Amino acid sequence: MTSIAAVPARPLPRNLRTPLAWGAVFGVIQAVSPMAFPWLDTVSVYALGLPLIAAVYIGFAVADGRAHVLAVETVVASVFVVAAAAALSVSPWLIVAGLVGHGVKDAWQHRTQFVAGTRWWPPFCAAVDVVAAALIALAITTGFPVAL
Repeated sequence: MTSIAAVPARPLPRNLRTPLAWGAVFGVIQAVSPMAFPWLDTVSVYALGLPLIAAVYIGFAVADGRAHVLAVETVVASVFVVAAAAALSVSPWLIVAGLVGHGVKDAWQHRTQFVAGTRWWPPFCAAVDVVAAALIALAITTGFPVAL
């Protein structure tokens, strides 16, 4: 007979609490950012934000100094530019998918440290991405005006 014992949850490492908490705060700010630009269409504001989030890694890649890292991060940021542009004419769900995809990229970055010197940034950015994606998805599904 096999026993199934509950595995106790491990506490969040101390060095991740602050970037994750601040990432959640900025994720909320990202989700409501269209309110700061009432003259722009909501999806346009999100479409401007998505490549900006991805482009930060280009700066980190420049600081890293390795050519292959800069090339990879430039290609990745370009993919997010295309996704954001497509969201303007296809569906705001592409913004949600882009944010989720970027969150996955952040998790990979945190695990591999592909770009040197970014210990705190990937958890922060992943939290921004996940919180913003969840709130935007909620707004789209409920018809809340922020995600028209």
